[in-house]
Amino acid sequence: MEKLKVGVINLGCDKNRIDSEIIIGSLSERYDMTNDPKLANIILVNTCGFIESSKQESIDTILEMSEYKKKYKCTVLIATGCLTQRYGAELLELMPELDIMLGVNDYNKLLSSIEEVLLKNTKVQHCTYSDENINEGERVLTTGTYSAYIRISEGCDNACAYCAIPLIRGKYRSRKMENILQEAKGLGQQGCKEIILVAQDTTRYGIDLYGKKTLHKLIREISKINGIQWIRVLYCYAEEMTDEIINEIATNDKVCKYVDIPIQHISDDILKSMRRKGRKNIITENINKMRTSIVGLNLRTTLIVGFPGETEENFEELKQFIVETKFDKLGVFKYSMEDGTVASEMTNQIPEEIKVKREEELMIIQQGISKELNSKKIGKIYKVLVEGVDGKTHFGRNYEMAPEVDGTIFFESDVVYNKGEFVVVKVTKALEYDLIGVVCYEPCE
Repeated sequence: MEKLKVGVINLGCDKNRIDSEIIIGSLSERYDMTNDPKLANIILVNTCGFIESSKQESIDTILEMSEYKKKYKCTVLIATGCLTQRYGAELLELMPELDIMLGVNDYNKLLSSIEEVLLKNTKVQHCTYSDENINEGERVLTTGTYSAYIRISEGCDNACAYCAIPLIRGKYRSRKMENILQEAKGLGQQGCKEIILVAQDTTRYGIDLYGKKTLHKLIREISKINGIQWIRVLYCYAEEMTDEIINEIATNDKVCKYVDIPIQHISDDILKSMRRKGRKNIITENINKMRTSIVGLNLRTTLIVGFPGETEENFEELKQFIVETKFDKLGVFKYSMEDGTVASEMTNQIPEEIKVKREEELMIIQQGISKELNSKKIGKIYKVLVEGVDGKTHFGRNYEMAPEVDGTIFFESDVVYNKGEFVVVKVTKALEYDLIGVVCYEPCE
């Protein structure tokens, strides 16, 4: 008997991607997987519910996939992830097209739920809240075998006023170091060359399990694994960067000199209102310390504009900080009012047109900064991880570039390189966010 085919659509962040890869690993033991929803008997949408735009994308995708129940082979439509965890039965009632709805702590019920729907032609819903569960298991990589994300913790204790993640994912809980290392070794054996560590807050790793921050020890152990050449750390809190973490990044040759610190704002008034722990003085102090200690450091941050109560003075302070600090990479989000958060109850909400204007202003400033910094890279030589080729034009990333959020290096070569290979590229031209170069055979800097 021919196996049923399942298609999985992932939305949202890289932590969601990891959940999707675990889901695919589980499903592929019993079903055939397909990337074509027209061929799928079962379609699963792993949703995001972080901000309003991501919620809308999730809903639109579910509705789009529901059309495949009418026109093609799909008989079971499943929604999982943050949106389903957050809205539960309410979402199932609003979207009768769904047959199965599972929250972020119920993926172990997926296979039995599918069987129940197929046998009984019923609807199934499980949305359990947990401060203990961490999704672990065999994964099928969707990023290519050369690069993979590893989640080192689940949940968050920071309770920022704008964020619904603790309501969805629960309290902060670190994964056991031995489990992470076992996963990293398995990925290395599959040919993975780049490990990207993610969490809601990577800098707090281990504080609940081991009584102190142990991210630096985890990084050191991962760097001992054969095959792993790059270790990249995302979602660090600037105020939580210890000397041990900074030193490990500075001295460990396998660690990308790239630190992602989503500071969100710099005005102390807004940081306090956001319930952020950091303040301008400590953020600035730690940025300076990192730049002094880590040679070749690339700093990335994300900001929120239009938070309730953000005055013109607060925004001007933020603009001036961006001009002075010159982050290598920077992203901007407009504040999104999220149900159940402290900020959603604040009365001094900012009009949408002001949010849009402030977002545009910051991105224009950053575009100029990025072009200026990139121009200084002309003539420099980088080790580049190849991600694709079109004719003679290849593209990839150097250590300064995280996948999907940062720029790309394009380079010409008569030799066709495979995805996942490392090549040496000399930069010949700089754009606002991307670099252009040629393959060379000089030693990497």
